Amino acid sequence: MECEGDDPPCGVCPACRKVLRDIHPDVITVRDPDHKNIAIEVLRSVRSDAYILPNEGRRKIYLFPDCALLDPKGQNVLLKVLEEGPPHAAFLFCAESSALLLPTIRSRCVEWRLSPPSQSSAADSDARQLCELLCTGKAADMAAFFARLENSKIEREALRLLLSDARDLVCAALAVSCGGSGNDPLLRQLVDRLGRRRLSVLADTLGDFIRQCGYNVGVGHLTGALTVALAP
Repeated sequence: MECEGDDPPCGVCPACRKVLRDIHPDVITVRDPDHKNIAIEVLRSVRSDAYILPNEGRRKIYLFPDCALLDPKGQNVLLKVLEEGPPHAAFLFCAESSALLLPTIRSRCVEWRLSPPSQSSAADSDARQLCELLCTGKAADMAAFFARLENSKIEREALRLLLSDARDLVCAALAVSCGGSGNDPLLRQLVDRLGRRRLSVLADTLGDFIRQCGYNVGVGHLTGALTVALAP
């Protein structure tokens, strides 16, 4: 959107170089390090700033690198500028799951799904983190993990996808324990720490909660029950 070359993005024009160095005056990353979630005041400032013309680029672009930090009230603050804002303003919302954004926000956006991450780049995903916590067997860390999910206002569908990914890893580890192959170090860790019987129980337990995510059950109830059910 800011590239000045003939075949954008060229990566070498002055505008591209500024964007890549994070010094372009019209590409703004929205952060709020002083608060757990992005504060309403910060979002109101973004909303007002969007109506000011760009300094030197064709567009004014606002990047939200982690939409888990945007609570529903904050998203509603941005709704009007997304719907009726000036043509030069663009907003890029980054999220592991589109379910983190309100339907009213999603309906005003074009969704761009990235390619599935490789095994190495997925190492920090919530599903893998959950499996790592199952290996360590620390109940307090497990409780903190699910409390974080609840505080991030995760929706049932996003929770269901997370649990499905975790169950896939547990089932893959169960296959390894029965002689199957697997190059992921996490699978071997699950086998060594938990054993075949425990893995089988966990696969069934995760399957039960995946089904519960399809019912009209509060996420807080699910995360609380998961903390107890997955504890060693």
